[in-house]
Amino acid sequence: MLMIKVDLISPMRCDKCRRPAVLFQRYSGLHLCRDHFIADFETRAKRTIRENRWVLPGDRIAVAFSGGKDSSALLIFLHTLLSKRRDVSLLSITIDEGIRGYRDPARARSFAGDLGVPHVTVSFQERYGTTVDGIVEKKGDALSCSYCGVLRRNLLNEAARDAGATRLALGFNLDDEAQTVLMNVLRGDSARLLRGTRPVPGMVPRIKPFLSIPEREVALYTYLQTGRIDTGRCPYSHNALRAEVRQMLNAYAWKHPATRFALVNLGQELAALGSASPGTVHTCTRCGEPCGTTCRSCEILDEVRDGA
Repeated sequence: MLMIKVDLISPMRCDKCRRPAVLFQRYSGLHLCRDHFIADFETRAKRTIRENRWVLPGDRIAVAFSGGKDSSALLIFLHTLLSKRRDVSLLSITIDEGIRGYRDPARARSFAGDLGVPHVTVSFQERYGTTVDGIVEKKGDALSCSYCGVLRRNLLNEAARDAGATRLALGFNLDDEAQTVLMNVLRGDSARLLRGTRPVPGMVPRIKPFLSIPEREVALYTYLQTGRIDTGRCPYSHNALRAEVRQMLNAYAWKHPATRFALVNLGQELAALGSASPGTVHTCTRCGEPCGTTCRSCEILDEVRDGA
């Protein structure tokens, strides 16, 4: 896993205080220094939480914590926001998918421990009896991201529910959300585009405080708070449709900076329409987890065990 350190040297000056700027926001036209960038970042994340009523008295918030730049920023931000509140508690959950050389749960545990945040690690091997590496050995890596995504989401929800969490915080940023909407459009996946936000029995409600914050700003926030940026990517991620969509969207958004915001707004509007229609949620008779018509997690595990 590559760790890089950068020097933030800029001849530009902050538009608010004239100190050296660390960031130029193309969509706002502002140059911001370290302090004003952090204040702007945290203000926007707090506004997103407040507008969606994502943190309420009595909540126990589980942070999906991989140890990467996005989840590290999220854990730092939520710890800063909530550490003095006695009516809200925080914990972190790391999923060990079993990918050699990619993720070290011990580092995540140490990071959370330094903040004083309780930490839980759950693994594919313990829960499913296999790993992503094991799945790739049997099935090849063409669909590894799809398989991993389904199983990881299932295990995150299960671990958060078992820990008594009332919310599951995800480090998804503006880029992630915009890419997801565009991917669903390109696949013609109306069901996902219209998937509402109604509570689902057995599912811990998700919250995404960085929904309106670009990925590069999340990375900068992590660097300013920790002094380093984790740029490691999963060795199987080259197969994901997301990688192609990311490249396409980045190229387009360079000329049209508001594109990602427009896509996220579209996704939210369609989700609101979906929430107005009643949906059907089943409980898998085998694993007991909520699912659609069929349980994709159990289907994947059957495919892997049968070698089909």
